[in-house]
Amino acid sequence: MARILIIGGTGIISTGITRLLLERGEDVVLYNRGLRPSQVEGDYSTITGDRKDFANFENQMQEAGWFDCVIDMVCYLPEEAESAVRAFKGRTGHYIFCSTVDVYTKPAAAYPITEAAERLPSEKFPYAYHKARCEELLFAAHERGDLVVTNIRPGHTYGEGGNNLLHALGRGNYHLDRLRKKQPIIVHGNGTSFWPTCHRDDVSVAFVGAIGNEKAKGRGYHVAGEEWMTWEGYHQGLAEAIGAQAPEFVHIPTDILVRMAPQEAYLTEVNFSYNNLFDNTAAREDLGFQVTIPWVEGARRTLQWLADNDMLENSEDFPLYDQVIAAWQKAVGNLTVSFKQ
Repeated sequence: MARILIIGGTGIISTGITRLLLERGEDVVLYNRGLRPSQVEGDYSTITGDRKDFANFENQMQEAGWFDCVIDMVCYLPEEAESAVRAFKGRTGHYIFCSTVDVYTKPAAAYPITEAAERLPSEKFPYAYHKARCEELLFAAHERGDLVVTNIRPGHTYGEGGNNLLHALGRGNYHLDRLRKKQPIIVHGNGTSFWPTCHRDDVSVAFVGAIGNEKAKGRGYHVAGEEWMTWEGYHQGLAEAIGAQAPEFVHIPTDILVRMAPQEAYLTEVNFSYNNLFDNTAAREDLGFQVTIPWVEGARRTLQWLADNDMLENSEDFPLYDQVIAAWQKAVGNLTVSFKQ
């Protein structure tokens, strides 16, 4: 039985990892702030604390003793990575960092993207930029012998337990209500950029497969969806999952959409507008990763969880969406008239 610490432990991917480890009979310890209830039932323990309080966190880890593996799911900033090195140097046999496929340069030089691709994300995308800096620090610690490091880079991950179905104006799930009511759906550009997504139960397998795996030590792996859907295809799958008819799309150029709704369209600008296609060969061969849950099935399960937990949103509560559509259609209509004149 291995003693395994999960920093986080209650998020989407963490939930899947915890369940798999408990099924294997491992000694699982979670570390988190205790603000979010776990969805996992089983025999595990929890240490409560804030990893951003570096001194206290590092003291708690010293008191906790040896871990065969540490899986860090909530390290987002370089200073947090530096703290992790101090906390676990000499106190764990393996440190697995949850990174992201967003560390790769956009647009990529070639597709599908492999682990050898350049990792220089834009500073306009702080989440990706800081994750890339964390990777650099952790790999440097690996080279020094301070930690044995593996980086796992999930793509967009969804599933039961979170409000994680996306659209061109960001997060939230009110676009599902729009699909049910046969209201038009905004897609950026012409709707043909690729966006694969992967259910958390499949992504979790890669993390568990990396634990103590000699092939994985000192390496990074991405684990992303393998249904290479366009954004139109993504929404068509959502419509199928809820039993709605094929959606009507309103295509708005990304730069225009960002000008109209800069906060809401931020993720579209820095991420969704690029092709996100990844070669998972290394993770399949070394970590046992495979995609087993099709998009429509996984979406249906996620939608059911949202409904069961009274988390489905009403489209009427988000009037900006229709305001953007109306402004765009007016602008395009005026442009057509001016040309005819």
